[in-house]
Amino acid sequence: MISKSSSRRGALVLAAALAGALTLTACGSGNDSGDGKDSGAKGGKGTDKSATKTVKTAMGDVPVAEKPQRVVVLDTAELDSVITLGVKPVGATRTDTASGFPEHLPKDMVDGVKLVGEQPDPNLETIAALDPDLILTSKLRHGDKYEQLKAIAPTVMTESTGLPWKENFLKHAEALGKEAEAKQAVAGYQARTAELTKALGGKEKAAATTVNMVRFIEGADIRIYGKENYIGTILADVGLGRPAITDEAEDGFMVNVSPEKIDSADADVIFHSTIGDPKKAKATQVLGGPLWKNLGAVKKGDVFPVKDELWIQGIGYTAAGLILDELEKSLVK
Repeated sequence: MISKSSSRRGALVLAAALAGALTLTACGSGNDSGDGKDSGAKGGKGTDKSATKTVKTAMGDVPVAEKPQRVVVLDTAELDSVITLGVKPVGATRTDTASGFPEHLPKDMVDGVKLVGEQPDPNLETIAALDPDLILTSKLRHGDKYEQLKAIAPTVMTESTGLPWKENFLKHAEALGKEAEAKQAVAGYQARTAELTKALGGKEKAAATTVNMVRFIEGADIRIYGKENYIGTILADVGLGRPAITDEAEDGFMVNVSPEKIDSADADVIFHSTIGDPKKAKATQVLGGPLWKNLGAVKKGDVFPVKDELWIQGIGYTAAGLILDELEKSLVK
């Protein structure tokens, strides 16, 4: 669909920008590692408790250390943010992987990070034992636990997650004192998407290629993702078209369909992911069935399985860079 000219060059743009952000971090902070050997919360060795700033959050103004050293993150978006900014957290909630962390994240940035329970119900005692000086999450996920969390450490909550991931990233950067690194990461992403759009033949040709994202979920209906979500914003930033079914998405987020209605998911290109057991998520049934095999994208060979933890749960600039790489590989002929 697009030529390979400039593809290798484009694939390096975002990586270079993120590397630059990490370099800025290395030069500008004393200790962002998660081992906690040289830092402590609440005025410990790594944190100057007297030097604080006020961060406006979904729960009001929160005083936060100028350069937090012991950070706990309670969802994948916050985990991506801190890693993109070069900060290794001391604790994070578990994801549905063997290690407990999304497999696309740099191994050295998650090794040694303490798992603090499942995302819907983090273990408050485990969090407190880590003696954090900052907790990052969202009101959507943990608003009901805010009083308990803020009793442990300053807690910065964004309103929600997913769709506002770019704004949330900037809030995380403000809380961490990493605004310069954030600016570089954003610039790298913008350059990368622009180059991919160019490689697609420009805005008009990109818009003429319709792309769908289908998610098989254990215990739920099949989802066709609309435009108002994390992956929807990335596809929009590249300038790719979306099929008519996405206009029917509730609040722009998703359309639920049964296996008998999977033909409504057709597009020029289809990406699909599965969370949970493929049989219980109906993925095995649908992907092997006649309706799926008769889709135009399937007949052309333009259907690609992707990792759910990256395309749906990644929710950040590190994940976005890898998604752009996969988009390029799938669309380049």
